[in-house]
This record gives sequence, structure tokens and C-alpha cells, in this order.
Amino acid sequence: MSTSNPATAAFSLARLPLDLRFRRAALVSRERLAPHYVRVRLQGEQLRDFVSLGADDHIRVFFPAAPVETVEEMRASPSREYTPLAWGDDWLDLEFVVHGPHGVAGVWADTAPLGSEAGIGGPRGSMVIEGRPDAWFLAGDETAIPAIRRFCAQMDEDAAGRVVLEVPDAAHEVSIEAPAGVAVEYVHRGAELPGSALIERLEAVGAAERPAGDVFGFVAAEQSVVRSGRALLLDRWGLDAEQIVVKGYWKRDTAEYHAPH
Repeated sequence: MSTSNPATAAFSLARLPLDLRFRRAALVSRERLAPHYVRVRLQGEQLRDFVSLGADDHIRVFFPAAPVETVEEMRASPSREYTPLAWGDDWLDLEFVVHGPHGVAGVWADTAPLGSEAGIGGPRGSMVIEGRPDAWFLAGDETAIPAIRRFCAQMDEDAAGRVVLEVPDAAHEVSIEAPAGVAVEYVHRGAELPGSALIERLEAVGAAERPAGDVFGFVAAEQSVVRSGRALLLDRWGLDAEQIVVKGYWKRDTAEYHAPH
């Protein structure tokens, strides 16, 4: 049961539509941040008016296997959804989890020659935080790192809260910059299934650990984490369903799964 009064809440979540655009850009650089985690930069004139208002925004990125001439050919290429990390006048940064020689996007991010072209569709809309949460609780696996980075960048220097990030082991920890009052902790799943360590950690958080005030809660990882995330934020902490985001960013053995927007 919610303990927040929407009329007096410190913040709210608003959904804003955006004009859906399709753009083309080229891969110009890559940086390995962890053994299986890569940041790439795309660059091109069509990115000059790119905008993403919400930390949890999604764009669809298209990965052609060979050069293509038309938008239709590009849109027919394999594609996946990602959160835009950062952008400027004519560039866009994205981060990818690399699952070895398998899949589409990770292989492209890890091995495509510089100059390779990609297509970018969206975002079609944004969820933005209006106001200032009294505290933050952000949890996810590697796929949620870009969104968590962007939420942390929105925080002021006096922000309070916690970030919980699941990775395989210490060697795979990706640095997250957060204000001093926001604790960042890592949980390691080892050889267990993705989501297992995060679920265990979420289920260990008790009602007494709820921060005071209006808390923004964000949990995103493999689909199996949704139940535990909602049980913590809604049942034990009593947060308002309109002030949290809990979603499966991906689903085991389902490459074409799309996270809900």
C-alpha cells in the first residue's frame, strides 16, 4: 500500500511524446570498459538534432551486415533496443554487453570495423522526473547501466540513495559515478543465471531499510527480476506505483524481447 500522497509528493513521473525519427550514423570509436562491456561512439550529420529527455529512453539500433543504400534496406537489418547514453552536436554514445561471438548487437559493437554504418530509430517518447526525489533506489544488471548512469547524472550533490548492480564477478564491475550520499554496491552472480544475485539482494532488503520521504525506485534486468523488484518497492516499502519503474530489459532465450516503454 502506498504511503505517498500524489498531491504533495516531492516528484512525479511524466511521459512526453517525441517525434519519431530515423537516422544513419557511422561507428567512429570503441572503448572496452570491462571484459564484456563496450562503449561505442556513432557520428553523423543526421544526429545533430537527436534528443532523449528521459534516462530510461529506448532507441532501436539497426546493424546491417554490409553497406546499404536505402532507409528501407537499413530498416530490414537486424536490430535491438538500447538506452542512449550521451550525445552531442553530431555524435551519440551507446554501451553494449558483449556475449562472446553470439548475437547481433554485441558482436557488432565489439568487432565491426570503424566506419561501419548503423541506423537509429527513436526515441518515440520519454519518461521524465518532474521535481526532486527525497531518495533514489536504482537496481539492475549490465543492461541497465546506461539508464542508471543517466539517473545518477540527474542527481544533485545532496542526493541520497542506493545503486545495486549485478555483474558476473569483480572483474566485470563497471564504474558508476554517483553523489557521495548514494551508495553503489555490486552483487556477483558467478556462474548462476542472470538476475539470480540481484533477486537475492532485493529479497534481502527489508521494510526498515526504506529511505524517508518520496523515493524513486528503478529496477531493470532480466525479466525474472520484476516480481522481486515490485515486492520490495510496492509491498515492503509501500511506494506509489506511479513513482517507480520496474521492468524486464530482456528475457532469457528470447532475443527479440522488447522492454516495455
